[in-house]
Amino acid sequence: MTVQKQIKEYIAAQSEPKRSEMQELHGMILALLPACKLWFLDGRDEKGKIVSNPNIGYGSKTIEYANGKTREFYQIGVSANTTGISVYVMGVEDKKYLAQTFGRDLGKASVTGYCIKFKTLADIKVDVLKAAMQHGIAHTSIQH
Repeated sequence: MTVQKQIKEYIAAQSEPKRSEMQELHGMILALLPACKLWFLDGRDEKGKIVSNPNIGYGSKTIEYANGKTREFYQIGVSANTTGISVYVMGVEDKKYLAQTFGRDLGKASVTGYCIKFKTLADIKVDVLKAAMQHGIAHTSIQH
């Protein structure tokens, strides 16, 4: 199954209004990162054990681990959770930056190191979410 088909099925499997909101976010992120690499992670580790919610990823960045190993990963991620939607802004070095820079203006959302979690798009200011994502994209774009 293609990544696009996995993403389409994952979004379609959500109940409303989450389905429509995830579709809206999907379109918004594709507008920010046209022609980006798409990812679908089913939330399972190498052994097939569920370790996280499934998530959709957009873009490409290199993660470097403390031991010097590197791997490719996405720049922006979206995942449905039990209470709403999580948006992951990867690669922000300062774990307080998102909360300090965007948290106050975002609306009803919890903001941690790289995760912005909210119940519904109506609870937040979408333009502020978009600005946070643009910040993450700008700071994680692979330079060639």
